[in-house]
Amino acid sequence: MASTLATISSDRIDQKFVFLASSGRKALVCYATAGHPDVARSIDLLRGLEDAGADIVEVGVPFSDPIADGPVIQASSQRALEQGMNLDRVLDLVSRASLGIPVVLFTYLNPLLSGGADVLERSRNAGCDGILVTDLPVGADAERESWLGSSGLAFIRLVAPTTPVERMREVALNGSGFVYLISRLGVTGVRSDMPPDIEQTAARLRAATSLPICVGFGISSPAQAKSVAGVADGVVVGSAIVRAADADIGHAISLARSLRAALDS
Repeated sequence: MASTLATISSDRIDQKFVFLASSGRKALVCYATAGHPDVARSIDLLRGLEDAGADIVEVGVPFSDPIADGPVIQASSQRALEQGMNLDRVLDLVSRASLGIPVVLFTYLNPLLSGGADVLERSRNAGCDGILVTDLPVGADAERESWLGSSGLAFIRLVAPTTPVERMREVALNGSGFVYLISRLGVTGVRSDMPPDIEQTAARLRAATSLPICVGFGISSPAQAKSVAGVADGVVVGSAIVRAADADIGHAISLARSLRAALDS
């Protein structure tokens, strides 16, 4: 059974969504792999995404077995790993970027467990506001969930389109900050279309939680972002940002700026 320990949500993430709601705006959440294309450009990318209008950034911890990631993010993780990127260096990168918007550490469980007992405290001190662990579903490990939920970091949980409503409620009760609604099954990646049932899925989740809902997996264009934002509180764009940064971080920043404009139009 999942832990029922009340989670402690990051103030900066909560405040961000309150501000956006009061302004009638939707959140733009941008993902970037730490250390890709290299450390210097990775820091410039994070700062550029903030300048382009991102409300939250997810900073991906490169991992050697990224089972939930599609080929674009897998390749970026491998490139970062080859340059020596690890969790400690990710936290140093976040600290050096010194962003004015909330940062969510996007990781798998193994790097956290390898990081030591104080890894969550060090993550907070580096400037992280939330954490998302892709391979720790609700109920999988109550002790670890309690550890994460009481860390002072917002504990972002994932919901799949096939998740029943009762399970959605359980997920939401054991998370904080916002709920990340996966738009489709499978791995991350750029898609040319969005699932036709995303509106119904978002409505079911909305009935199950009062947390903000952000939709990700497959969103790659301003038009898609604007469409999905109509049924959610925000959109998450990952593979498209990473793919653009692979060529030139300026392209990724320009994409973020166009996504922001679409959400605000």
